Amino acid sequence: MKRRDVLHLLIINAYWIGLSFMWNSLHVTIIPAVLLNYVPDSQKNTWLGLLTFFGLIIAMIIQPLSGAISDRWQARMGRRRPLMWLGTVGDLVFLTIMGFIGGIPALFIGYIGLQFSSNIAHGPAQGLIPDLVPAEKLGLASGIKTALDMSGIIISSLLMGFLISSDNADPRLSISVIMIILVVFGLITLIFSKENSTVNSEKVRIEPRKLFREVFNFRIEGDRNYWRLILSRFLYLVGIYGFQSFAQYFIRDKFPERDPIIFTQFVMGSFVIVLVIFSLVAGIASDKYGRKKLHLISSFIGAFGAILLIFAKTAAQLIIFGSIMGVGLGIFMSVNWALANAMAPRGDAGKYMGLTNIATAGSAAVARLEGPMTDLLNNAAPGQWWGWTALFAVSAVLMLLSALALLKVPEPTNPAS
Repeated sequence: MKRRDVLHLLIINAYWIGLSFMWNSLHVTIIPAVLLNYVPDSQKNTWLGLLTFFGLIIAMIIQPLSGAISDRWQARMGRRRPLMWLGTVGDLVFLTIMGFIGGIPALFIGYIGLQFSSNIAHGPAQGLIPDLVPAEKLGLASGIKTALDMSGIIISSLLMGFLISSDNADPRLSISVIMIILVVFGLITLIFSKENSTVNSEKVRIEPRKLFREVFNFRIEGDRNYWRLILSRFLYLVGIYGFQSFAQYFIRDKFPERDPIIFTQFVMGSFVIVLVIFSLVAGIASDKYGRKKLHLISSFIGAFGAILLIFAKTAAQLIIFGSIMGVGLGIFMSVNWALANAMAPRGDAGKYMGLTNIATAGSAAVARLEGPMTDLLNNAAPGQWWGWTALFAVSAVLMLLSALALLKVPEPTNPAS
């Protein structure tokens, strides 16, 4: 592949670094730490779960709608980037509310608003790969997208432990850094992506009610295989988000001798480094050998890692077992995204790629509901941590069910031998 082609793929995916840095920093580090300024320790998983649950439900609705609107958008700069500009500006407004006003109401308003604005940009951004990348390069493009996604998490893991303290959870500095990184990497995609003008003589009218019905018209018969893919994605990611969402509180409970923020960042950083490596390898391999087989393998690796985490007693075991889950997730994210791109109809790529967020945001939302379950079981037998055992056991089962859901989905392309 020519260097120019690789640079093109990096440019259209650079925005994901800023987005993943923002959401990982908020969900893994900032919100769990700041919430403890206001809520009892015995209810921490419940509060965290419910706050993020409602925001992620909004994301699940807004992202496919925004993607579908961008399919119809007409502008000289292209159809995806106008809404990406709008959403990014909104992000800066709501991040300011979260970081600089203080209190539960500001945290709630800022977080909910950020889910609106970020997903206005997120939906159209997902249409750039199917718009601008040929079918034979979708595996590599998806691998690069996943790698840059995860690079944002690595940067977050390296920085956040120095920007916010578990003893004094003041979010102003960490939120400021989020805004800078979001702007820098967002501008790379927004300025340098080479979309074609979509202005033509026939104006397309966007009717909100009709659009909503079209986007959420669940035609199971016509799109049966795509919905099976979405179900498989949903099940796998519920299992992953159960670990990611409550990692800081898990470490606070099970490894009290460790600084919860710094050690969480270290664990998640190790997890993501492994994830990035295997996402790139899987992305390249899937173009040659096929995506479905690798997808199924990822489910068994992820489930194995989740079961091992139940028995983690030392810091080294936690890092190793978490990294095994990272191997599974890296393979999964790359090949699942390539399958979604390959199966999405070209004329409706924004809508269909937005529909994957029913799995992504929907799974993240459902995983947050494990918070009350975890608190209930942990409080039922203090010191036994039944809640954490149940959480990882559920994760393993869901990853295996993900493989089952994918069995009837055909490989959409014939990989080169």
